[in-house]
Amino acid sequence: MPHELFVRYLASIATGITCAALLAGTAPGAQTVTAAEATLTGAVFTIDDTKERSVVPGAKVVIQPAAGEAAVASTDEQGRFTVRLLPGRYRVSVEFPNMEATPVDADVRPGEQTVVDLELRLAAVKQSVTVSAQAEAVDTTDTSSKAVLHESTVVNAPNPNERVESLLPLIPGVVRGPDGLINMKGARTSQGAVLVNSANVSDPVTGNTGGVNLPIDVVSSAEVVANPYDPEYGKLAGAVAMIETRVSDFNKTHFRVQNIMPRPRQRGGNIVGIGAATPRVSMTGPLIRNRVALTQAFEYRFVRSPVSSLPPMSRDSELESFDSFSQLDLNLTETQTAALTVAFYPQKQNYLGLNTFRPQPATPDLRQRGYVAGFSHKLVSHSGALLASQVSYKTLDADLKAHSDDLYRLGIEAATTSGGFFNRQSRDTGRLEWKDVYSARPIDRWGHHQLKAGLNLVRTTFDGWNSFRAVDVLRESGRPAEHIAFTPDVNTSITQREYTGFVLDKWTVSPGFTLDAGLRLDRDSVSDENHLAPRVGFAIAPRGTVKTVIRGGVGYFYDRINLNIATFPFLPQRTVTRYLPSGEVSSVTSYQQRVGGALDNPRSIAWNAEIEREMTPSLVLRAGVSQRNTVRDFFVEPLQSADQGALYLFNTGRNRYREFQLTARYLFRHHVVHGSYVRSSAIGDMNDFNQFFGNLPTPIIRANERGRVPFDAPHRVLLWGEFAAPWKVTVLPVLDVHTGFPYSIVDEERDFIGKRNRAGRYPRFSSLDLQATKRVPLPVPAKKLHGSIGVRVFNLLNHFNPRDFQQNVASPQFGGFYNGVGRTFRGKFILEF
Repeated sequence: MPHELFVRYLASIATGITCAALLAGTAPGAQTVTAAEATLTGAVFTIDDTKERSVVPGAKVVIQPAAGEAAVASTDEQGRFTVRLLPGRYRVSVEFPNMEATPVDADVRPGEQTVVDLELRLAAVKQSVTVSAQAEAVDTTDTSSKAVLHESTVVNAPNPNERVESLLPLIPGVVRGPDGLINMKGARTSQGAVLVNSANVSDPVTGNTGGVNLPIDVVSSAEVVANPYDPEYGKLAGAVAMIETRVSDFNKTHFRVQNIMPRPRQRGGNIVGIGAATPRVSMTGPLIRNRVALTQAFEYRFVRSPVSSLPPMSRDSELESFDSFSQLDLNLTETQTAALTVAFYPQKQNYLGLNTFRPQPATPDLRQRGYVAGFSHKLVSHSGALLASQVSYKTLDADLKAHSDDLYRLGIEAATTSGGFFNRQSRDTGRLEWKDVYSARPIDRWGHHQLKAGLNLVRTTFDGWNSFRAVDVLRESGRPAEHIAFTPDVNTSITQREYTGFVLDKWTVSPGFTLDAGLRLDRDSVSDENHLAPRVGFAIAPRGTVKTVIRGGVGYFYDRINLNIATFPFLPQRTVTRYLPSGEVSSVTSYQQRVGGALDNPRSIAWNAEIEREMTPSLVLRAGVSQRNTVRDFFVEPLQSADQGALYLFNTGRNRYREFQLTARYLFRHHVVHGSYVRSSAIGDMNDFNQFFGNLPTPIIRANERGRVPFDAPHRVLLWGEFAAPWKVTVLPVLDVHTGFPYSIVDEERDFIGKRNRAGRYPRFSSLDLQATKRVPLPVPAKKLHGSIGVRVFNLLNHFNPRDFQQNVASPQFGGFYNGVGRTFRGKFILEF
């Protein structure tokens, strides 16, 4: 059935492609030549180490007039191009994979032939520092739907914890769920992929994205691709977030120091200790000019985050971390670059999961430590072929500890949970990854082909220890409704090997029609199965314009099997004793842990279609629809027969995500405004594996249901912009409004009443955040020393956005919402030299 569905998808897409291609083919190719026209001709070339010139066939040349639509040409086998134009001034630029050329301005005169030659250079050594709003042309060759946050946004956006992942919700379809984790395009945080400089940084055990903490000062861009039809990207059921770090400066040395003053903690109008201290230091500069350059960043973080519904002096969770990032960039030759990166990220989270109903003594502490080291090398041949190689090694060790060994007791009312947290964990993981990607020189035959192929090998090791302690579930009277006991502690160990190969043909059939046809093969030692993932994407520019593009595609996507899933049969087992209100035992059930069949990788079929139109040089609109259906997802299910039971891990879960999206980007003067509306629906299985066996497990497991996922938000409006205000002030406001998340209700025994996540929704979420910064002169003689001051305001309108809900109908406070974060001010001070 899935294969039949996939064939139907391919057929529908192929029909659309054929119709649009016919429409594009009927467009006039060149205007009628008149006596007033002139000719622009030239060549595109590279220069090797011996100063020998080599031509570049198949390069895309864009000739942009001062007003109107651009002309597009491709270089022939001799690397040359010729275009007929009306007289005027044009900017000529070149687009070629992994290379760049400086745009050239040309004056085209009537009756004359104007010659423009452009030199391509390796793009990996360029330095991109963009801090002002600028127009982005519609890309008529990109088949995937994606959104990019540039360095300007990274620097100027209001960021509550100054982490790059906290900026991802600026992208439509990306939301922060009720558990504080980032969910991309309707997928759980464990189902997405996060790459830093093309290296996977997710947690190999849980699959969560918090595997590496990068100092935000080294980030140059963050990009989210909803359906990556490029088969280089895989092992996901949702979207992929790609984070790129800045290339080191090969010419000048720069230092930046900020957040040097701690923030006090205020309680009742008094200052009581430190609320936060987050100093950051970064530098970049040459070690050997134009050859070797270094980027180094350090960040210390101590942050207390309050839960307003708890007592004043025991309402803070605490995060303490030290992040270090080092990057050595090497210009080996004119056509070779290399980079060596090393990052350390130890951190402590005290009172993890603190909320209205779980006070400090009943929470655990999470300790994480690890590092990632990577080496990458890029080589561009004289013909334009690129070989990119990368080797990385990552460790992430974690310990989950309780504050006491007292019996963990789950109460009903606020802050009545007591005792030591019921789970303890210790795990050590290491991941060694090697990746090679080869992009061949373009082939001009039946159109223009850009071929790419790659291999990816991964070896991951996991050694862990897991302990579960007894739990009492209490009634409103204080008597137990349920007692959960566990078998002794266990040690687990597993090694996973993953093998991937892929090939892609980016086929430019005509100047207005691009087709991406890719195939990916995955295999890992846990499922021990081969998985072929075909994908096809298209981009059509009707009538050969460069202002409108229709894009879309369909493909298979296979997710990874996280290592904690493979250890499920060996984890401690449970015995559940249930009591009547009188205190008598009603049942005793021992659960054996079993796997319902062989483990296999979750598989998604995803498709999308969208249209993007440049209405004016300042206004770009986009509308699109997408859908993803996931099968073979993992969930747990308790089954019972008399006094015998089994806790099954099933590989038969299903998830579905649908989305309709409208976006707009408007540029005027030095300002830019982004707006979007997303209508979505996310349906899936409720008993997600990580909910019960992740970093913060839940002891009570009820029957699985399929319904709205916890982070489902059907309607969302997002507005944000970057403004160059008077007095050289940069202002970036963000307005985020979306439907409240769904919730369930339970009875006194914690059994669900009605369908899960169908009882109602939290109040509508609405937050207006803002950051304003200004560069100011400093009263010092050093001319190279600069300062910037700023202010960040979160929830400027002081809207009530609760994070906790009393869902137990036995409580007198049933239906109450708690723990909203009110209006918050933060200062900002930066020294640069």
